[in-house]
Amino acid sequence: MIKNVKFTPAPLTFLLSAALLAGASVAQAEDTSRMLSSQPQPPDIRLGPLFNAVQQAKFYPDQKTFADAVPKYNPSSILADWQMQKGQRNFDLKHFVDANFTLPKEQDKYVPPAGQSLREHINGLWPVLTRSTPTASQYDSLLPLPKPYVVPGGRFREVYYWDSYFTMLGLAESGHWDRVQDMVDNFATEIDKYGHIPNGNRSYYLSRSQPPFFSLMVDLLATHKGDEAYRQYLPQLQKEYDYWMADSDKVAAGQASKRVIKLGDGTLLNRYWDERDAPRTESWLDDVNTANKAPDRNKQQVYRDLRAGAASGWDFSSRWFTDAHNLASIRTTQLAPVDLNSLMFHLEQVLSKASKLANQDDKAKQFAADAEKRQAAINRYLWDEKQAGMPIMTGRKSRFIRS
Repeated sequence: MIKNVKFTPAPLTFLLSAALLAGASVAQAEDTSRMLSSQPQPPDIRLGPLFNAVQQAKFYPDQKTFADAVPKYNPSSILADWQMQKGQRNFDLKHFVDANFTLPKEQDKYVPPAGQSLREHINGLWPVLTRSTPTASQYDSLLPLPKPYVVPGGRFREVYYWDSYFTMLGLAESGHWDRVQDMVDNFATEIDKYGHIPNGNRSYYLSRSQPPFFSLMVDLLATHKGDEAYRQYLPQLQKEYDYWMADSDKVAAGQASKRVIKLGDGTLLNRYWDERDAPRTESWLDDVNTANKAPDRNKQQVYRDLRAGAASGWDFSSRWFTDAHNLASIRTTQLAPVDLNSLMFHLEQVLSKASKLANQDDKAKQFAADAEKRQAAINRYLWDEKQAGMPIMTGRKSRFIRS
């Protein structure tokens, strides 16, 4: 799929200096504030201290439960009522939550018919895991999508970005090209609406994306629809690229901004990033506890690194840690991962192909040149010849190349 690029057998990454990436700049903070104000607010922002209090109370074994709860009334009114009532004698927070929120319900457990083959079992699961949410409640964290989509199931009641590519491979194998088309259309809709594909279709996932597999999804659809797929989704492929490469034209050499890293020689690479530096909404208490285990680190930086780790889809792998056994040592934003940059290489190649098919020859040449530069950068900075062919060992730390 990605030709002439060397890959390390372990997840080797390029390490940037800690001082360089200590945190977002003031300009980035202002950009983040504008971005968040223009999008649906996640529950932890809407409910503020009430959200924190409920998560700290540990009413539910899964912190995602309350993140997915739907307020029955205006969240501002619920918050005001809680502020007024919480100091009263015999106030019952659990009763208050039950009276003001609708909690998510698990689907009935699926019991497959006896005697099925593996293929029959998989084919039987597709309708069970398919959801259709063209609309959502005004205060729901769920983001509506125009067409049906397949979810992982269980506690994961929404569609996830990079997981969906592999789901779509299965759908294609089962002959469900209509659903593959639906899911590509849904992701294209998200790019048009939000400027990127969020981690999942929840308001609390809007501040980050996931590994950029949209170009591979278009590739997959093109095996069924032909080259028209590339022309049809060229605008969204371009917007996806613009999201990942934002600030690449103004970031100084030796600096980083959002998802872009510019090395001292001007080479551009990408990293994972989240616009927020607060505990993840869906894992709020876990993140608070993790940050508390790193007293020597800025808590906001720990939170952003945890969020960036979730954006990577490797949540959580020791590839992000300076101490393989300590989650609090996570440094995701200081790493330029080989997998992310290989996906960006593929996106540049697909953009070149799609641009050529659309008779945009100058753009096609530019994206081809960008892909060649990234290929050279991957081979130069993200490959270690000495470790080539070495077995992957449990607990083995990746060797970091310092800038």
